[in-house]
Amino acid sequence: MSGRAQLMWDEAVTGYDFGSSHPMDPVRLALTMGLVRAFGLDGSVDVRSAKAAGDSTLRLVHREDYVAAVRAASVDPGSADQAYGLGTVDDPAFAGMHEASALIAGLSVGAAEAVWRGESRHAVNFTGGLHHAMPGAASGFCVYNDPALAIARLLELGAERVAYVDVDVHHGDGVQAAFWEDPRVLTVSLHEHPRTLFPQTGWPEETGAGAGDGGAVNVALPAGTGDAGWLRAFHAVVPELLEDFRPQVLVTQHGADTHFEDPLAHLAVSLDAQRSVMTACHELAHSYAEDGRWVALGGGGYAVVDVVPRSWTHLVGIAAHAPVEPEAVIPASWRDEVYARTRQLGPARMTDGRTPSWKPWEDGYDPADRLDQAVLATRRSAFPLRGLLA
Repeated sequence: MSGRAQLMWDEAVTGYDFGSSHPMDPVRLALTMGLVRAFGLDGSVDVRSAKAAGDSTLRLVHREDYVAAVRAASVDPGSADQAYGLGTVDDPAFAGMHEASALIAGLSVGAAEAVWRGESRHAVNFTGGLHHAMPGAASGFCVYNDPALAIARLLELGAERVAYVDVDVHHGDGVQAAFWEDPRVLTVSLHEHPRTLFPQTGWPEETGAGAGDGGAVNVALPAGTGDAGWLRAFHAVVPELLEDFRPQVLVTQHGADTHFEDPLAHLAVSLDAQRSVMTACHELAHSYAEDGRWVALGGGGYAVVDVVPRSWTHLVGIAAHAPVEPEAVIPASWRDEVYARTRQLGPARMTDGRTPSWKPWEDGYDPADRLDQAVLATRRSAFPLRGLLA
């Protein structure tokens, strides 16, 4: 198995563009790749593209009539059928929508294939992580559900246990729905509480159904949760589940919208805590996944200059076994690129100046604390279904 990580990239992903007034600005992708290059990380990974997902791949998750509707709206955006979630405020139709969406999906599927076939232990597609798309509808800025497609492809190739860990601020509802009754897939989502944030799902009582009961785990975090609580919740839930499940592949989604500067949500997590969770996911892959197989995806993130590029550049560096130090000064060349593209001033360092820490769950909990209540609700709902102590 190759020691070099794969970074999936194609300039055409910036065609995934809902328009100038939409919060998901594709400049965040271009700036991330620019920062990866500015730190020389493109020399520490194998940068490659992949074929756009074809219809047979898309149908692993999505209905045929939905794919046809996306194709039609892609040719004639004015004809978009809102019954499929297309042409809405969240998911406006745009020319080339099918092609750009299928390319992002193809990059995630390609990452999964590379890891499964032993071409690399780790693969990153920060352009992916579009976890809200449903089998028959676009949702939440997501047209095709590339994490679910990557997992479905792994299952098609013979995987029997795939774990999916989602730390985006929004619930990973589309991925959960895709594998709701499938015992081969464990989905774990840490997100802001559905009372206060889209998509209003991801309650701890959502645990799967049928043969998949216990295969969905949800941690609904109180609005305002910061570094210590976010890290405490992650470490109180995720490692124990992965140690028990022993996935053949770990797939993770790293939406950067948990950050305190993100305009669309209400958590208060720093870049440094995001980096800490990325490092933890890397270590968990080496500890519990077969041969350390890890597919890492992007996701949400709408502070497109100050947060997203730094967060996902850290992700690439960690996957490449060439981590960027938090105190590293950001090259002036990239800050010049930021100004040229956005007329904004870019951040100067790869840190928010935080030193994240958390109290381990094993040291005890406070039943009156809102964060601890959230963790307890998750453990009590899901852990016994997996034969684990709550």
